[in-house]
Amino acid sequence: MFQLLLLMIERIGLIVTIAFVLTRSTTFRKLIDHKSDTITKIKLAILFGLFGIVGTYTGVAIQPETHGSTLWIKDIVQIDFDEALANSRVVGVAIGGLLGGPVVGLGAGLIAAVHRMLLGGFTGLACGMSTITEGLMAGMVYKKFGNRRIVSTSMAFLTGFVAETVQMLIILLLAKPFDKAWALVQVIGLPMIIANSIGIAIFIAIIHSVIHEEDRIEANQAQKVLHIADQTLVHLRKGLNEESATEIAKLLLKTTRVSAVSITDKHRILSHVGLGSDHHIPGHSLLTEATKRVLQTGKIYVAKSTDEIRCEHPKCPLQATIIVPIKKSNQPIGILKFYFSNPKQIRPVDKELALGLGRLLSHQLEVIEAEKQAKLVTDAEIKALQAQVNPHFLFNSLNTIVALIRTQPDLARKLLIQLGHFFRQNLNASMYELVTFKQELEHTQAYLNIEQARFSERLKVNFDIDKKVEHVLLPPLTLQPLVENAIKHGLKNSQQEWMIDITLKKQGNHSMISVKDNGIGMEVERINQLLYQRVESVSGTGLGLYNVHQRLLGRFGEESRLHIESEVGKGTLIWFLVPIG
Repeated sequence: MFQLLLLMIERIGLIVTIAFVLTRSTTFRKLIDHKSDTITKIKLAILFGLFGIVGTYTGVAIQPETHGSTLWIKDIVQIDFDEALANSRVVGVAIGGLLGGPVVGLGAGLIAAVHRMLLGGFTGLACGMSTITEGLMAGMVYKKFGNRRIVSTSMAFLTGFVAETVQMLIILLLAKPFDKAWALVQVIGLPMIIANSIGIAIFIAIIHSVIHEEDRIEANQAQKVLHIADQTLVHLRKGLNEESATEIAKLLLKTTRVSAVSITDKHRILSHVGLGSDHHIPGHSLLTEATKRVLQTGKIYVAKSTDEIRCEHPKCPLQATIIVPIKKSNQPIGILKFYFSNPKQIRPVDKELALGLGRLLSHQLEVIEAEKQAKLVTDAEIKALQAQVNPHFLFNSLNTIVALIRTQPDLARKLLIQLGHFFRQNLNASMYELVTFKQELEHTQAYLNIEQARFSERLKVNFDIDKKVEHVLLPPLTLQPLVENAIKHGLKNSQQEWMIDITLKKQGNHSMISVKDNGIGMEVERINQLLYQRVESVSGTGLGLYNVHQRLLGRFGEESRLHIESEVGKGTLIWFLVPIG
């Protein structure tokens, strides 16, 4: 029995060797990764069915009466009726099930089973049925643990152990005569269970090793690309110029295995770092036809000879290059070049990396352009807010100040200062992306001081400000339009005393800012119109609330959207959240 175990393990070595060679194949690895596809399942079933056949041919012939054995099947076409095989057929079949599921396991089992039954022997039928059963069992194990990419090595060993035990039971149930079957199981049972379980476990371990190595490489590549993306975006914010191109070229040279990196625009070299930097000088015009071709076609080009590079320097060490276009709006605006001192250094991965980095730089330029456009839109929106200052407000303010000059000159002087402060803040708003709540409040108070002077004692304003969060940042011209909206549309037609409450308080990791009035209120339909579309109004452009809402969403996201709570005849509350810190 011990001798048979050694012989089985020796033959398992052949199967494992084949497994190792297979895992080096890109095609085999793709089959494993796309095993849910029907065509792929058929291919896997055939492949592992053939594995099962190989396992049969590497078996050891057994004569149960004498307990004798030979080192190889004596007749590969057919075996004698009184002989049986101690073999590793189950290894291929079980692996098929463990990797591809019930369909693959069953298919591989059928292929290997039909072949085994054709060989004959008193265990032919039993071995055929057990092979199908083992493939299906392994497939059910895959289905049970389908949330994993590959079953664990220990699970593979256990599957093989149980499957081979079941095979021995099937032999005892189906093989006739029973005494021969019993004698056979006594000889081959333990060696086959142990050897084949080990073989299945080793096969899975090899696949695990390959997958983990690929995952590690992909993780490193992803980390490298993310690092490059993060660093290049910082430099590209300055635009594609000599300074930014030099920093990016240095980064790419450091993180790749190329000899030199060059970046150009459509007319000249912006940067060249690495070999050849003594004569590939920034500022020189583009000379090579290959570069001009890429700028014209917008497609990658690989030059593998000095004739294609056409460098005028007689001792230029650069012998090959990968040329990739950098695009904006799908039009080439520059070139990224990877240079090599030897054409043999160019690997397929270098070409893919260069193409990916070219696309990355192109996308980043698009993003930066979009950010610039968004900034222009924001500036335009702020200018629209500035333009909303109703001329009547200015005229009414000046008339109020003129009327107060004789009766209350000190108040008139104070209001004139407040009016100047208000307009100065309006004009300066587009210069800042964010301001503190305290600054916004000062701007709003300047506006309120003027309005309170106009409406005498009728307008009352209450402040409930948490001084601890006055430093919170928000877009400029956020608070004042809400207060102006409350006066112009909420209080103007109200017959009772006008009240406005302005509140700032801490709420978790946010500050809540609210403006409440006791005016005429509004209907729900009107609220939705104000937040999500520009609404025409008699006394203004209707851009105020919509503009504030959109800028808050763009800056802080959905959590900072404007909330409007209102009921006709019962006033309006407008509030929003901004993050602290």
